[in-house]
Amino acid sequence: MYKVAIIGAGVSGLSMANYLEKNNIDYHIYERRTQNDLKGHGFILPKEGIEFLSSIVNIDELYKKGQFLKKYLHYHQSGEVLSEKELDDVFVVSRSALIEILAQGVPSDKISYETTVTLNGFSDGKADITINDGGPLDADIIVASDGSRSRIRRNIFEDEKMKAVLENEVVNIIENEEIAGKLESNFLKFHHEDGGLTFGVLKLSSTKVLWYCQFDITRFFINEDYTPDCIRQFIVDHFGDWNPLVTSIINDSSYENAHIWRVYELEKLNPFYHENVVFIGDAAHPLIPFTSQGVTSALKDSFVLTNLLLEGNSLTETFKTYEEVRKAEIEIHISNGRALLNQFLLPLCEQQKNTLPISYK
Repeated sequence: MYKVAIIGAGVSGLSMANYLEKNNIDYHIYERRTQNDLKGHGFILPKEGIEFLSSIVNIDELYKKGQFLKKYLHYHQSGEVLSEKELDDVFVVSRSALIEILAQGVPSDKISYETTVTLNGFSDGKADITINDGGPLDADIIVASDGSRSRIRRNIFEDEKMKAVLENEVVNIIENEEIAGKLESNFLKFHHEDGGLTFGVLKLSSTKVLWYCQFDITRFFINEDYTPDCIRQFIVDHFGDWNPLVTSIINDSSYENAHIWRVYELEKLNPFYHENVVFIGDAAHPLIPFTSQGVTSALKDSFVLTNLLLEGNSLTETFKTYEEVRKAEIEIHISNGRALLNQFLLPLCEQQKNTLPISYK
């Protein structure tokens, strides 16, 4: 059986590791960050994502860390309800909680933190990779799960074109029992009447609230120092006179751990593999946040790839089938995401009514 090296211990890398662990396939994860670097955002998981997670984690533990959402409520910035939709088994969880749960399924001796890998080229159909001290990384398969700005992908596909999406986000998770107590388990999203500016609120638990803002980068700008004070000032300047719920949240928030999400996408998808390197998650197919399909897509990539490896075919045949199975669905999510982005940029009066901010295939 193959020996697998996974590059990156984010959601996609840890998902792959869990599937390999369950199926007794030899692997090791290499992660350049520290084990405790869990800053970040939150994830919305549709029903399908929950189903895939349930096969590799203790699902009851996951349920304790997040919240099922009952409705999607679409508001004008003033607080007027514009539309609402029932949600079917849609779950929200913080990135740190999901990574913590996924990491529980990976033995500590199978992951190396603070380890940088370098792709030096290819020889006889295999990637020549070195780690921190220049020593070789020996593996039959390299699973690249190093994110949307994957250095391995850019090294292999040197002519690829990444472009900035006309939307960035600020994401923050706050501990505030008073605010959390005022919220029901709904997905709230407030829209500016001129378009290009939204504020979302999701309750994670009885004490935790996840909030985020999305903004058109051609019209709204954050000082690139990205200090907590700069982020706070941006939020206050643009949302300080919105609905009182929004105002109370931004005023009662700490901005020390607020995350700036600068969004990029590939103009055209690369192949999902090259020689013995195969890409999963955002490293294969960066999805813009409007899809809410990043985690589910990474889980499905890992599931499909693991099951194909178990069939024992040649790597070329395995990777080719993996790409054929996954690419068609990914292209649907990319198309849906771009359509939702285009709506976001329009004035509220020109946006389609009752649009759910989740891409379904």
